[in-house]
Amino acid sequence: MTEARTDEEPADLTAAERRMWEAFRTGSVCDLSARAADRDDPHADHVWGPERSVRARVVARLLLHGPPPVPGRVASLKLRGVRISGRLELSGGAVAPYVELQSCRFDSEIQLSEARVGTLRMVNCAIPRLEASRLHTEGDLHLPRCRVARGIRLTDAQIGTDLLISQAVVQRDSKGRAIAADGMSVAQDLQGELLETYGEVSLRGAKVGVSMNLRGARLRNPYGRYALNAPQLTVERTLYLTSIALDYAAYGGSSTPPYGLGPTPTRGRRAQHFECRGGLRLDDGRFGDAIDFYGARFALAPDQELSLRRIQTPEFRFVGERPEEGRVVVSGAKVVKLVDTSTSWPGPGGLSIEGFVYENLAPRGHFPLSRRLEWVAAATPEYSPEPYERLAAVLRASGEDADAREVLLAKQRRRRDTLPPWPKAWGYLQDWTVVYGYRPGRAALWMAVLWAAGALLFSQLDPPAIKQDEHPQWSAALYALDLLLPVIDLGQQGQWKLEGGWQWGAAGLVIMGWILATTVAAGASRLLRRG
Repeated sequence: MTEARTDEEPADLTAAERRMWEAFRTGSVCDLSARAADRDDPHADHVWGPERSVRARVVARLLLHGPPPVPGRVASLKLRGVRISGRLELSGGAVAPYVELQSCRFDSEIQLSEARVGTLRMVNCAIPRLEASRLHTEGDLHLPRCRVARGIRLTDAQIGTDLLISQAVVQRDSKGRAIAADGMSVAQDLQGELLETYGEVSLRGAKVGVSMNLRGARLRNPYGRYALNAPQLTVERTLYLTSIALDYAAYGGSSTPPYGLGPTPTRGRRAQHFECRGGLRLDDGRFGDAIDFYGARFALAPDQELSLRRIQTPEFRFVGERPEEGRVVVSGAKVVKLVDTSTSWPGPGGLSIEGFVYENLAPRGHFPLSRRLEWVAAATPEYSPEPYERLAAVLRASGEDADAREVLLAKQRRRRDTLPPWPKAWGYLQDWTVVYGYRPGRAALWMAVLWAAGALLFSQLDPPAIKQDEHPQWSAALYALDLLLPVIDLGQQGQWKLEGGWQWGAAGLVIMGWILATTVAAGASRLLRRG
């Protein structure tokens, strides 16, 4: 290309490039579209001829060393319906002008590695690949409705305000990643509503300054283990992996696409679910307000996981659909409020909650205690006391003492199944007599029954006294009670001479009294230790 001063137009520009050059100086839109929907779709097979083509090196010259603006105007690159031929190479450069490309088609990849850009908006563009590791933008990076054939790389990029990839369709690169953005930092929002990816979305160690929104997104990775791989992700507000209401206005002709295509749907509204076909990993993530899985669908292979190990968030809304296969792991997670439904969690073998700490339960819909106990049992194929004790503590803190006792009773019965024969038999006896001390009324009932039986038995007896001159008056009821109470002496036991079967009856009451007293004492001590 003929060299020229930055304020002069190069001599070898084509007609389309000349229009672009002049539009750049005035900050106006260079529109080369054919005004026909079938011919202006950048993703269709229709060939765009030279009348709509500009060379990538001319675009790079405008952006890096462009001419000054017309007096009173601001230079900016605004293209619509343009084909950019060749590779757009801006790596390491400083792009000062505002850039906005709508419905454009790139023949080759875009190179933005280590570039510094103000605001870059590409709307509904066809892009073979976007290579932008360590990109630094002062403003937004917008890629809504774009289709990227070989992946997006934003490793260690710094986005000054918002990253918008809503409705984009991104295929995988040679390493199987659709979006590689490890270590990326977004100062404000990351918007990815209705995003479609075919490969791994990698956000390891990424940071989002406000909220991360993937409502209605479809993440698919049949080629690898994870569809979303984001350990140590930090989101200062809320991570939305939810369904989205579809009765909203789609993008119009505005040069600035709106944020937030639609809210989380209410009952009865048309919706598109967030869908993850492949593993999802958010291990060690920090989320300032909440993680929301409302209406989410997870299609996992048997060896894949929805992994939320050691996450921390004030509110965890696990209200999506139950995964049919794979595992849900929240081991070591710490949340303040757990919002869930009885139908969201997987069954036995598909759930792990070891070390899962939550302070409040806020179930949606009917979630009876029996189903909550099934939830704990499903998460502990081998007996572990900690999940039961955590649930009991949360119920007790919310004033549900009766439910807390039921949980601790379920813990004792689960533990009993792991014991050797004799301790197991003793556990059955405690359960049968005083329900491990968690239902103290059962002990009083047994005492009353045994006392009545003993009084009736001994009412047919008038035994001789052991000491003729020193004995109280015979009372069958007091004698039976004295036998049953192993500590209290009512002055009857040891005063009367019993023979034959009467001795065996008295011994039976003594044994039953000791068993009853021991089990009551064990239950009482357990209740005292429950906090």
